Amino acid sequence: MFTFAHPWLFLLLALPLAVKFWLPAHREVRSAVRVPFLNRLSKITGQQTSEGSTVTQKTKIQTLTTWLCWIAIITALARPQFFEPPISRVLPTRDLLLAIDLSGSMQIEDFKDSDGKTSDRLTAVKQVVDDFLKHRENDRVGLILFGSAAFVQVPFTDDLDVCRELLDEAQVGMAGPKTAIGDAIGLSINVFDRSEQQDRVLILLTDGNDTSSKVPPADAARIAKDKGIVIHTIAVGDPEAAGEEKIDEESLKEISKITSGSFYRALDRNELEKIYDEIDALDTREVETVSYRPRRELYPWSLGLAVLLTLILQSWLVLRSSQSLTTDH
Repeated sequence: MFTFAHPWLFLLLALPLAVKFWLPAHREVRSAVRVPFLNRLSKITGQQTSEGSTVTQKTKIQTLTTWLCWIAIITALARPQFFEPPISRVLPTRDLLLAIDLSGSMQIEDFKDSDGKTSDRLTAVKQVVDDFLKHRENDRVGLILFGSAAFVQVPFTDDLDVCRELLDEAQVGMAGPKTAIGDAIGLSINVFDRSEQQDRVLILLTDGNDTSSKVPPADAARIAKDKGIVIHTIAVGDPEAAGEEKIDEESLKEISKITSGSFYRALDRNELEKIYDEIDALDTREVETVSYRPRRELYPWSLGLAVLLTLILQSWLVLRSSQSLTTDH
C-alpha cells in the first residue's frame, strides 16, 4: 500500500504562487551606464537621466524545471512510503517447565520404545517428551533434571531444538542416585520467578518417592500455588515396587491437588503418550499475536529527482551561455 506520512505538506505547493502575488518583487538598485561626460551628453541630446527597471524573464524550460523541483521536494517532505503485506508473529503466552527424574531406578527396563523393543524408563520418557516438544507452539519451555539434587538443564527458551538436544544428552544418575522431588519443585519456583508469563505449568515426572529433599514436596507445592504455578505429576514405573523404587502416589496426588493440577500414572510408553496428549488438551489458552507491516521509505527518490532536474537545468544554461558567446565572436 502506498501512502504519505505527512500528506498535509502538499499545501505548500501553492506557497510560490502566494509569494508571487502577495509579496513585492525583489528590487536591486544599480547603475546601467557609467560615463564621465553624462551631463554634457544630456545637454546635447536634450534628455535627462532617469531611473529605469529591467525584469529578468525566465524561459519556459526554467519555469517548468523549477516547478518540478519544488513538487519533488514537497513530495519528499511528505515522506512517501510503501507498506509491505502484514507479517504476524505469535508471542509465547505460557511458560512450560519439565522436571525429569534421573534417579537410578530410571534405568529399569520395563518400557517399550518406539520400535516396540524393551527399553529403560528414561529412554522411553525421552522419546515421548521429544515428540511432545515437537508439537509445542507458542510456549517457552524449560527443563529441570533431578536426582539427589536438582539443576536447571535448560532455562526458558522458545528454541525447542536446543531443549530437545539437551534432553537427549541426559543420563541416569547424572544428578545422583536418589530422588529429590521437593527440591525440584523448589528450583522450579525460582525459575518461574524470572518469568513474566501469567500461565505457568510444571510437569513433574518421577518413578520413585522423595528420599533426599530439604523441603517436603507438599510444602513446596503450597509455595508454588501461591506463585500461580500449576503442577501436573506423572508417576512412571511399577506401583508394586518396594523400597526407594516404590512410587509415592499419594504424595504426587497431593502435589497436583494443591496446585489444581492433575495426577497421572504411566505403566508403559503408550500410556505416557496419552498423558502428554491429555495435558496438551487440558491447558488451553488464548494466543497473543503481534503483527506489523514492513515499511519502505521512498523520499530519497523524490530528492534524487529534484537534484537530477537541477543538474540538467544548470548544464543546459551553461551550454546555452557558451553557445551565445561563440555566436557573438
